[in-house]
Amino acid sequence: MASPLISQYLPPDIDPTKVSIAYGRRALPKLNEELNSPDLLTRQRALMALCDLVHDPENAYEAISIGCLNTLKLLLKDADSTVRHKTLEVFYIMASHSVGREGFLKNRIILALAPNLEDPVLLCRRFLHMTYVRLAQVPKGAHAIIASGLIPYLVKKVQIEVEEIKEILLDTLYFCLQWDASQALQSDAVPILHEMLFSLNDVIRSKAARTMMALCMPRDGKKKVWEYNVIPILVSLLNDSNIDVLANAAGALMFATVTTAGKYAALDAGALPLLMNLLDINVVKVRINAIKALTMLAEAPEGRVELLQKVYKFKELRRSSISAISRAATIATKVIEWKP
Repeated sequence: MASPLISQYLPPDIDPTKVSIAYGRRALPKLNEELNSPDLLTRQRALMALCDLVHDPENAYEAISIGCLNTLKLLLKDADSTVRHKTLEVFYIMASHSVGREGFLKNRIILALAPNLEDPVLLCRRFLHMTYVRLAQVPKGAHAIIASGLIPYLVKKVQIEVEEIKEILLDTLYFCLQWDASQALQSDAVPILHEMLFSLNDVIRSKAARTMMALCMPRDGKKKVWEYNVIPILVSLLNDSNIDVLANAAGALMFATVTTAGKYAALDAGALPLLMNLLDINVVKVRINAIKALTMLAEAPEGRVELLQKVYKFKELRRSSISAISRAATIATKVIEWKP
């Protein structure tokens, strides 16, 4: 039976942690005003609501156009950890939209986020690094991070961060170093990543090998990998039980063995039989990287002599239905069978 008494409880569909959103076009301007409120609870609730709204790229575009990014930059310095965490979460969500990434570049958000790399709250740093990864995945974002001069700092942070964030940091470094590895090479990235190749964490070993692959692309990187004796470690990873580690170690060797010194370092470490074993693994990235690394080793006379006995394997792979494998195997066969 109905009662005339009013319940003291809120209706079940109302979330007390979120501020009421204004109707229509007034919604985001009102939230922007509340983000500037001196009242902590108002700021927190406005950020909770904004997190939901900016999942829609149209709302993200409007938020940028009314100046929300400048307001959010101020909130990065807020004394309250919840405000900083939710602010960084808003940036992370907006970075998933192209309009958000463009807004970040125009408003210099990359450097504005940088002080929070030292935030004492793990969750804040996690959302910050996830934002950088999303930016680094597109060429403009990667170039902007490189241009900001943050690479040396990120290289140092990857040594001391917790494992959860190390994994994210290695992604950011990989995406950036594919375009320009010079800053990382000058910041001793090779010896730092060298140590991470011994990690007991499969994900970190895999991502460290992948980042090492990016470092091996330029000539200076190939030289430093040889100087720091990284090639034998990469060869030892060809025995790893993790598929991603195998693929990335083979990929790093593919670039490191372009130089004569790299070729002989890999041959001396026993890379040939281990790479040949990878050809039997029916995983595209493992086979392709192994074939290309073997092609580099076949350019050395000692490597060619040994591979001539196994050239039939490459001829079989030429019939692969995967064009990339077929093409790589064809090139490898020509290099192995080449005669002066």
